[in-house]
Amino acid sequence: MPTKPSRARRWLKEGKAVQKWSDVGVFYVQLTVEPSDTQTQEVAVGVDPGKHFSGVAVQSAKATLFMAHLILPFETVKKRMEQRRTMRRTRRSRRINRNVPFKFRNHRSSRFSNRKGHKLPPSIRANRQLELRVVRELAVIFPISTIVWEYVRADVDLTSGRRTARSGRGFSPVMVGQRWAIQQMEEIAPVVQLQGWKTANLRRELGLSKSGNKGEATPESHAVDGIALASSQFVRYESFHGTNVRGHRWKGSVCITPAPFRVIRRPPICRRQLHLLQPAQGGKRRKYGGTVNRNGFRKGDFVRASRAGRQYWGWVSGDTARQVSVSDINWKRLGQFSASKVQLLAPNTNLLVSGASNPTRPALCSSRA
Repeated sequence: MPTKPSRARRWLKEGKAVQKWSDVGVFYVQLTVEPSDTQTQEVAVGVDPGKHFSGVAVQSAKATLFMAHLILPFETVKKRMEQRRTMRRTRRSRRINRNVPFKFRNHRSSRFSNRKGHKLPPSIRANRQLELRVVRELAVIFPISTIVWEYVRADVDLTSGRRTARSGRGFSPVMVGQRWAIQQMEEIAPVVQLQGWKTANLRRELGLSKSGNKGEATPESHAVDGIALASSQFVRYESFHGTNVRGHRWKGSVCITPAPFRVIRRPPICRRQLHLLQPAQGGKRRKYGGTVNRNGFRKGDFVRASRAGRQYWGWVSGDTARQVSVSDINWKRLGQFSASKVQLLAPNTNLLVSGASNPTRPALCSSRA
């Protein structure tokens, strides 16, 4: 663990294993016979949470196994919650009879106090749930021993409005939901918390370059922080004492190698609503949202479509009476295709996974006494 590609091909040829694809776009083989041994390497997962983007990486002492750039649904969920609030207020305003005195109007009084004070905002919860979903999928195919979470600590002074080291008040939206996410991930593997400045020091020690563009879908934007977080289980900055000298030094060894890189996001599918927000001609409103369409596909299905001798790969994003709309990972429509020329490759998993780029840098091995 991990094995060589030649050995895996021999297993498949001899019927000792079957090929599988994970929901996060990782190809692996599953043994159908008893393994010769059950020993595994120590594998760590690094999670660099963010507001709009997150980085995840799987690392062992000998190799980098997986990298991912997560596009978080923060803005999408935020806009839809605002739209839901507007629609609810519109419905409530329509049932109020303003021709009668105020005390006789149809105002609904509060039935109970629903302010518990421990509720996560839906946009933050959606971010943390996507990170949790990816880590759970990775735990199915990797023997994860440790999850390293970058704990964000940024405070603000209430009088001056400036960031301070300790003021007791949260500053960044990334901080919201951290404890809840850590509690959920502790059900998968033990969680180690690491602060951001330690991640930056270790990333520089490993020789990993970081891009200044956070929205760039490359390993250098956020995945390198995940590698540094996971590598902290193999390389540490420890103190030492000698006869005439004392101080700190890096200790341990880790090898950073090229690995599969995936861009992952949730399909921005609208939930099924009663009708459109605005009436159509004649005062009628058609249905809106949902995943079911009229051609046997569901929104989010990964398909292959053909037109004029060209092949297209993407996800089902809509339909008409005879055509199916296919979009790329950014949910930009590639075109509308006849339903008879669309082939289902994988059903909807509520994840869009694409290999945006693959690292070409050579292996970097860091070893410290």
